[in-house]
Amino acid sequence: MPHFDFFLALIIAYLVGSLSSAVLVCRWMGLSDPRTQGSKNPGATNVLRMGGKKAALLTLAGDTLKGVIPVLAAKVYGLQDLALSAVALSAMIGHIFPLFFHFRGGKGVATFLGAAFALTLPLGTALIVTWLITAVLFRFSSLAALVMAFCAPFYAGYFIGLDSALVIALMSLLLILRHVQNIQNLIHGTENRIGAPRDQSCDGV
Repeated sequence: MPHFDFFLALIIAYLVGSLSSAVLVCRWMGLSDPRTQGSKNPGATNVLRMGGKKAALLTLAGDTLKGVIPVLAAKVYGLQDLALSAVALSAMIGHIFPLFFHFRGGKGVATFLGAAFALTLPLGTALIVTWLITAVLFRFSSLAALVMAFCAPFYAGYFIGLDSALVIALMSLLLILRHVQNIQNLIHGTENRIGAPRDQSCDGV
């Protein structure tokens, strides 16, 4: 039965993650499908460009809660650190490859952070502080996400444990792979800085 509960938690987390906040918010607000406009990334940055701050904040909140809710629910149910990390990974996979939206999802930064805060407050705090410091120093949202992803397994090893850190490392790898175009832009000096006019080619979040 415990094994069944664990796999059920993974399935539920994936299905929750598969609810594309960007697409749902855009439909509700009468906007175009974000997967067909701008950068074509169903995330808060592209929605901000399409529909303004309200739509972007709703998208960001939805994407964050997709990481928070499954992990907190599994924690309340009694699952422990390693299993909880696996639930977080499953929610992130759902966000990136959503079952309900033809497996065309976002980059996973907000869901990653939401799951981290649900796992343990110190982990989430360390990650958001890392993101903020990098963003302030270098003015690249994508670079901040990449630095955060690189640091995440080390933070998880310290705050949770080595087993969980391995799962967090998989989440970090997924996030980095979703930012391949951003990495190329950073190397070539064409990445958009925070606050600068965007060419809509690639978003960091």
